[in-house]
Amino acid sequence: MIERRPFAELGGANHGWLDAKHHFSFADYHDPARMHWGALRVWNDDTIAPNTGFPPHAHADMEIITYVREGAITHQDNMGNKGRTEAGDVQVMSAGTGVRHSEYNQEPGVTKIFQIWIMPDSRGKAPSWGAKPFPKGERSGQFVALASGMAGDEDALPIRTNARVLGATLKAGESAEYQLGKGRRGYLVPASGTVEIEGVRFEARDGAAIRDVDTLRVTAVADAELVLVDSAA
Repeated sequence: MIERRPFAELGGANHGWLDAKHHFSFADYHDPARMHWGALRVWNDDTIAPNTGFPPHAHADMEIITYVREGAITHQDNMGNKGRTEAGDVQVMSAGTGVRHSEYNQEPGVTKIFQIWIMPDSRGKAPSWGAKPFPKGERSGQFVALASGMAGDEDALPIRTNARVLGATLKAGESAEYQLGKGRRGYLVPASGTVEIEGVRFEARDGAAIRDVDTLRVTAVADAELVLVDSAA
C-alpha cells in the first residue's frame, strides 16, 4: 500500500517568520487519521526567514532529526552544544530525560528544513546531540542511512529507536531500491524533483506513506533528492 499525501493538502500555518507544513498532526493542526505512521510522529516542512528561528524551548522522550534542504540551521542547547548544519547535512537530538534548545537561521537567505520526530524505544536516558555532513555524491543512485538505531549503520548518526532516516539523490531515469519489509512502515518525501513509485507520481514535498511492501523501488522522473524514514510499525 502506497498512499500519496499531496503537499498542497498538508496542514500547516504561516507565522511570518516561519511557514510550516505538517505531514502529521502538530500544534494547531489536528487530523485523527494522521497522528503518526508507525513510530514516526512528526514530519514538518519548515521555511524559516533570515535572522529568525525557534527560541529556547524544551523537549523530552523524542528522537528529533533535522534535515537541512536549503541554507543552514544553528543549534544551541543547555548541554553546551552549539553547531551549524548546512544544506544536505543532518543533525540529531535525542531529547531523553529533557533538553532545552534553540534553532536559528542566521543566514542572509531563507533556510528550509525537514524536521522529523521518531518515538524512542525507551525512556530515561540522558539527552544528546550530534551533527554530520553527508556528501550527496555518496548517496547518488542509492539510499544511504543518515540517522539510525539499527544494526550495521555505524556511519549514520545514532538514534535510540528501531528506525532509519535515509537519503538518496537520483538523476532523471535512475531508480533506487530499498528493502523495507512488510512488517515495517516507510514514509518518503522528495525534497526536490519528481519520482514514481509503483506507477504513482510524487512531486517535490509530497508524502508517500508506505506499508506492506517488501522492496521499495523509486524511479526519478526528474532529478530528485529523497528522504525516507523506515520505522517499526
